[in-house]
Amino acid sequence: MRGAERSALRLALRKLPRPLRFLGVGGIGLLTDLTVFTLALGIDHHPLVARVVSIAVATLVTWRLNRTVTFDPTGRQQSHEALRYALVTAVAQGTNYVVFASLVMAVFTPIPQIAVLAGAIAGAGLSYAGHRLFSFAGKAAFARELSTSQQRIAL
Repeated sequence: MRGAERSALRLALRKLPRPLRFLGVGGIGLLTDLTVFTLALGIDHHPLVARVVSIAVATLVTWRLNRTVTFDPTGRQQSHEALRYALVTAVAQGTNYVVFASLVMAVFTPIPQIAVLAGAIAGAGLSYAGHRLFSFAGKAAFARELSTSQQRIAL
């Protein structure tokens, strides 16, 4: 894809509401997660190990896509932004993994991909809120969002 085509695609995507862009990126991340997980199972990895690998790969994919498609530039260095992303992702993916591990060991042993989906759903809300309010928020945007949230709670 040429630079002009890439810019036109980004501009078109920017017209979509941010939550919709986040869900689209999440869908790509979920497909990545499921694909890597299924491939790792196919080469005889235990489901708990396969999921660690698949979550890591999916996290790299979604970081790059969220940085490009979903959220506005933060003005931070990529290394600082990546660290913030990693912190939020650790919480969200930790929740995701705990739900997955519980379900795959107890209920969905024959079809572990269902446990992958359940874990992804469990972590999605935490992920969106954390990335919106922390990972990709500029300093002024973070303060504004925090103030708005506090006002909503007071009502």
